[in-house]
This record gives sequence, structure tokens and C-alpha cells, in this order.
Amino acid sequence: MQLTAPATTATDLKATGRRDADGMAVASFILGLVGLLVLNVFLGPIAIALAGAALWRGTTRRGRALLGLGLGIADLLVLVAFMQLDSTVSWNF
Repeated sequence: MQLTAPATTATDLKATGRRDADGMAVASFILGLVGLLVLNVFLGPIAIALAGAALWRGTTRRGRALLGLGLGIADLLVLVAFMQLDSTVSWNF
């Protein structure tokens, strides 16, 4: 599956890879932010993986990827904290 148009030169290939990495950085930030409220057991690890992949590919949105990484870790910490308080795998308000 290809997310963007095929690259014809090496410069196009780098630009396409960087654009995909920028999209992963933004997606990790959004998923990490949403994961603080709902489905943190799923969205936290996804945000961490996307942020790691974006940083590894050399995104120009490095700050957003780092925020996504931090929010993904915070998702898991919130889950652990509520699991300790409720003694369950899920939590509600």
C-alpha cells in the first residue's frame, strides 16, 4: 500500500519520506492527546510507535513527535494509576 504518489528522483523520494514522517508525528500527537481521555490502553502504544518511527525517519516536526511520545507514555501512566485505584483494567469517571 502506498500512501503518496510514487517518487521519480532521489529528491522526490526524500521529500515523500519526510512528508510521511511529518504525518506520523502529527498522528502520534493527536492519538496521544485523545488517549488521555479514552482507549489509552490502545492509543498510548500506537502514539509511542508512531512518534518513534517519525523521529527515526527524520521528521521536520520533531517537537510534535516528542510531544506525541510524551503523551503516549502519559497515556500508559494514567492507565496504570487508574488500574491501581480501581483494581481493574479499565476505568470510568
